Amino acid sequence: MKAVVLLCCCCCFLFQCFAVGVDTNQTAELLVDASQSSGRLVSPTLFGIFFEEINHAGAGGLWAELVSNRGFESGGPNTPSNIDPWSIIGNESSLLVSTDRSSCFERNKVALRMEVLCDSQDANICPSGGVGIYNPGFWGMNVEKGKTYIVTLYVRSSGAINVSVSLTSSNGLQTFAADNIIASVSEVSNWTKFKVLLEAKATNPSSRLQLTTTRKGLIWFDQVSVMPSDTYKGHGFRKDLVDMLADLKPQFIRFPGGCFVEGEWLRNAFRWKETIGPWEERPGHFGDVWMYWTDDGLGYFEFLQLAEDLGTRPIWVFNNGISHNDQVDTSNVLPFVQEALDGIEFARGDPDSTWGSLRATMGHPEPFDLRYVAVGNEDCGKKNYRGNYLKFYSAIKRAYPDIQIISNCDGSSQPLDHPADLYDFHVYTSASNMFSMAHRFDRAPRKGPKAFVSEYAVTGKDAGAGSLLAALAEAGFLIGLEKNSDVVEMASYAPLFVNANNKRWNPDAIVFNSSQLYGTPSYWVQCFFSESSGATIFNATLQTNSSTSLLASAISWKSSEDQNTYLRIKIVNFGSNIVNLTIRVDGLGPNFVGLSGSTKTVLTSKNVMDENSFGEPKKVIPNPSLLEQAGEEMDVGLSAHSFTSIDLLMEPSYIRTGADSFSLSSI
Repeated sequence: MKAVVLLCCCCCFLFQCFAVGVDTNQTAELLVDASQSSGRLVSPTLFGIFFEEINHAGAGGLWAELVSNRGFESGGPNTPSNIDPWSIIGNESSLLVSTDRSSCFERNKVALRMEVLCDSQDANICPSGGVGIYNPGFWGMNVEKGKTYIVTLYVRSSGAINVSVSLTSSNGLQTFAADNIIASVSEVSNWTKFKVLLEAKATNPSSRLQLTTTRKGLIWFDQVSVMPSDTYKGHGFRKDLVDMLADLKPQFIRFPGGCFVEGEWLRNAFRWKETIGPWEERPGHFGDVWMYWTDDGLGYFEFLQLAEDLGTRPIWVFNNGISHNDQVDTSNVLPFVQEALDGIEFARGDPDSTWGSLRATMGHPEPFDLRYVAVGNEDCGKKNYRGNYLKFYSAIKRAYPDIQIISNCDGSSQPLDHPADLYDFHVYTSASNMFSMAHRFDRAPRKGPKAFVSEYAVTGKDAGAGSLLAALAEAGFLIGLEKNSDVVEMASYAPLFVNANNKRWNPDAIVFNSSQLYGTPSYWVQCFFSESSGATIFNATLQTNSSTSLLASAISWKSSEDQNTYLRIKIVNFGSNIVNLTIRVDGLGPNFVGLSGSTKTVLTSKNVMDENSFGEPKKVIPNPSLLEQAGEEMDVGLSAHSFTSIDLLMEPSYIRTGADSFSLSSI
């Protein structure tokens, strides 16, 4: 429990406050009408997250699997094939490594064949450490002292085996954990699954997995996995990354894309049926938009599970028969429609239904809470989209009338020409344009489908690798969405994650490598809005003659930690001058603001282009402090280029309702 209420993502840090020197101070006044008549509810689903498999966000990131190309399938179905990033330990005189199609898994037939030519005796003696193969993972495996790692692999051999399974340094000279698989020929003459538990004796963020032997013979390996034993809620997700998502208190998670859903070509699009069932049996696929292989350990089931683990709503984006380069004609799209219906049944169907029963065998007999689906991604301008969309819409509404269906077409300027519950809106632009878009939905139609701003971000030179400038512009935009939540139902930043070793898009909210992570300023801005969904928003009017660089909003929210109610006032100063702001709050009643317990949190830095990094992960983060002299009227200094959030503790007041009775009221 915290002594004072701070923004959700800030409480674990120690902060340093930077002063920003400027020549001119400006003045402004903010009038907040906190009366019941002014208040209106914010959409309960307003702020959430969008996950796309981009930048190795999942493979080598959120999904905790440490082995890259675990099934030797990334080189394609034809053999011999490329086994990258697997490499050989030894030389041609000691072993020969190739691939063949001898796997026991029908949907991924490629296996690795290792012919060991040396032995522990005779003329051709193996090196002391043995010969074999190693996998460096996704730019190094993070191994931590005292933690256990579960190694799973399938083995077949023409003779008895003694295989060392070890986690070593990147050059193989240091061993952090090791064990041996010893089996007779009868035990491995057919494919056999082995599981080895390795406890690390040291910490190393760039480790590798080694499979070595000093025994001559033929050995086949397939589906080699290394998973930490301490994943998030035991469901296979990297804990530190999910913790950062949980801190945002997301009200939904949109998945799995994005362009990842479409594919450059339909043959490489994400197909949910190929990503469920036992992980060993998933064929994986090459994501040809972002140009890397995924084993699809993070599949449709896992996304639904992640939503449940986060206590949030899943939003499934499925392919509607359209990729970047090819399209299914509407007359032929019904098989794609059926695939979507099957996917909904997998999520929501009874455990004795065709697809619900498969979900049950995966360990989840209860249905998932799937209420939203999106028909495609950014496909509105494609020739066949409207025809295809209507086929999906009719079939889904007929089978699941409660499902909310999201169209790719923008309805913010004019009504849609087709039925929809929500319409998708994406914006990537400069900082100045993003800030000005705070008013984008002021003029949107107040009737009909509501907006789902599922992708927004400042990009280009203003963004850098995640700048304060970009974050402030986005903060202004989000204040505009908050004020227009009668027509904007949902919003999420994009992209969410980037592995620093594979930046396909810039900037991103959370940056990580095998062992480290940090939030960009854009991530921290989202923390300021973590309590907005379902809150009450009040009229907040700025009065200033000299600045158009201010935006503000005011909400009341109840803390789940101390059960207190707070009035949160957020102000973005997008300009280069300090602003002396007078805040006046009306409609609260006498003595309503607590004398203590109010806080102020500021996001700013010395330079508007400042960024966070692995070297300085806390350079631009929120700085919380206790607010002295909190009241219904107060003066606050706003630093240049800053985002300020003030949480005023609302103490209940007793209002006489009869001669001898009192009632407790609060906003």
